[in-house]
Amino acid sequence: MSKRCDICGKGPVVGRTVSHAHNIGPRRFEPNLQMVKALVNGATKRLRVCTRCLRSGKVVKAA
Repeated sequence: MSKRCDICGKGPVVGRTVSHAHNIGPRRFEPNLQMVKALVNGATKRLRVCTRCLRSGKVVKAA
């Protein structure tokens, strides 16, 4: 299952972890995805949505 937001398409970003001794290694920044029951075209659907979309109100949660 892909780690992408179903609303905005936000996905993982690659970067580097840097220690105090300046040892460098690769790492991934994962988006904070939540499984949410949302209203889509009047029907209830399960979506993987990032918390930024939940907070901004781009998703209408099903009751």
